[in-house]
Amino acid sequence: MAHTHSHGEGDANRGRLLAAFSVTALFMVAEVVGGWLSGSLALLADAGHMLTDAAALLMALLAVQFARRKPNARHTFGMLRLTTLAAFVNALALLVITALIVWEAVRRFYQPQPVAGGMMLGIAIAGLLANLLSFWLLHRGSEEKNLNVRAAALHVMGDLLGSVGAIVAALVIMYTGWTPADPILSILVSLLVLRSGWALLRESLHELLEGAPASINVDRLARDITRNIPEVRNVHHLHLWQVGEKPVLTLHVQVIPPHDHDALLHRIHHYLHETCQIAHATVQMEYQACAGHDCDLGAAQEHAHHDHAHTHAHH
Repeated sequence: MAHTHSHGEGDANRGRLLAAFSVTALFMVAEVVGGWLSGSLALLADAGHMLTDAAALLMALLAVQFARRKPNARHTFGMLRLTTLAAFVNALALLVITALIVWEAVRRFYQPQPVAGGMMLGIAIAGLLANLLSFWLLHRGSEEKNLNVRAAALHVMGDLLGSVGAIVAALVIMYTGWTPADPILSILVSLLVLRSGWALLRESLHELLEGAPASINVDRLARDITRNIPEVRNVHHLHLWQVGEKPVLTLHVQVIPPHDHDALLHRIHHYLHETCQIAHATVQMEYQACAGHDCDLGAAQEHAHHDHAHTHAHH
């Protein structure tokens, strides 16, 4: 049942990415034609931005497709990590694009370029509608869980905010003739996108470096296992990371020798699944205290467990 649910989410993500890519690519062509007909360098530059967004969406789409491949002897988790890698590359591209936009905006501030306000306004409004459609397609369903889809949505958000800025700039230019409005609004929009892009870069890099999911506190998890499963005296060698959207855990537990080994192991797995949604855990049960040089966490947990047990005994 869990596999079917995951497969359905993958199909939904792929469908939204494909639709958003189609909308972005089609409007990019329209913007190139509009920029060429109006002689507007600003529209041609924005078409270049749309091209990078189309490439980012295509990369995300391919990553989702590769993630559907089954695990094998060489890639025992399958290709799930490709989605995180795509998000990381997209975040880097977003930061580079933002830097280029700011650099071009500063240059145009000192060297104003003539802008056809009417044509710019019409294409900017059409771009806003296209980007709203793409953003809506991506920003629903399971996108909060899927880092890859969020990366693609951020690219589209950059264009969405850019379209709003272009509309405002076009109106200012049409009614006042003040062309510096275009680069000024471009910088403001770039700063907003920069904040989101930096957050995405940090999150995807954390996952690539095998960092623990932010939603799970490793120290608290070790304490809670000893407190909620009486047979567990100590937790050590705990390693938690994430592959795609799946948290993966390995740990050693020192336990009181149980009457039913399999039943205790099942309880530990059930506890991990119910409290932290960890479906893939490797648990090594031990009957002797950890004697290694990296058992400090276990010793602290054992002390806390003994204090907890002593309090209950006292009561």
